[in-house]
Amino acid sequence: MLFTGTTPALAEPSVAEIEQQIDTEWRKVEPVIEKHNATRQDLAAKKKQAAALQKKIAPLQSQIDTAMNRVSDFAVQAYKGDKASTFNALLTSKSPSALVGQLSVLDQFARQQQREVQAVIDLKDKYDAQKAPLDRLVSQLTKTEKELAAKKKEIDAEIDRLQKMRLRAYGNGSAGPLRPAPCPASYPGGAAGEAVKFACAQIGKPYVWGADGPDSYDCSGLTGAAWAKGGVSLAHNARSQRGQTARISRSELRPGDLVFYYADLSHVGMYVGDGWIVHASRAGVPVKMKRMDDGEIHSFGRPG
Repeated sequence: MLFTGTTPALAEPSVAEIEQQIDTEWRKVEPVIEKHNATRQDLAAKKKQAAALQKKIAPLQSQIDTAMNRVSDFAVQAYKGDKASTFNALLTSKSPSALVGQLSVLDQFARQQQREVQAVIDLKDKYDAQKAPLDRLVSQLTKTEKELAAKKKEIDAEIDRLQKMRLRAYGNGSAGPLRPAPCPASYPGGAAGEAVKFACAQIGKPYVWGADGPDSYDCSGLTGAAWAKGGVSLAHNARSQRGQTARISRSELRPGDLVFYYADLSHVGMYVGDGWIVHASRAGVPVKMKRMDDGEIHSFGRPG
């Protein structure tokens, strides 16, 4: 038997294999996205704090200038103004009683001048004490913003790569039914009812990292926007939402509750009943329903 020396063509990976690869890669990206969300919220809080500090600091400089002017005016009046004749008389007096009076007036002048100067010093110290942390905040914010800009480029490049992988696997078609079961399975009423109805209504909208609606969402953006409809404010970060919600057991789950995934709490979805959740999973996949147990569950939480 003769061998031609040709190498058999390698089989193209199956759709399931590519999907698994995408999921594996996405697990690396999603924690970075959630960290970005947390950092962005921290930035917003620090900017608000910086603005409040600036508002307090602004009038201090004018107060300092006013105090300095008072000291200057006092000195001018004391030595060149109305008190000039009094001081001249004291300084030229030869009698002991006049000298005692002279020292008393000079001491009074010195104490008043000292108070004026000390008031300026106190104001300056107050100004410096409040300005120093503001300067540090501004420096930190500037550095963080630059780091986020660089990280955003990396995230966008990785998402683009994953999206191309997905298109090779699925073309422009769908990965399956987005609403394979009633959503929600039942209505809990109240705030939870508002939240779950809203989440179900977002099915089909695109995933965009860092987005919290109304046209696109990431995982914590979706759950946060949904519960906002129920009057409950949640941070735009899965880990933070875990800390803001009451821990419940699997047996206590009802529509509207949140399901947190993975040890690093990098993903969250909303339970809609009968073992299903609605979630914004990753780039290229719209908001959809999936089986709750299709993923490594960390814990369950109830907002409110």
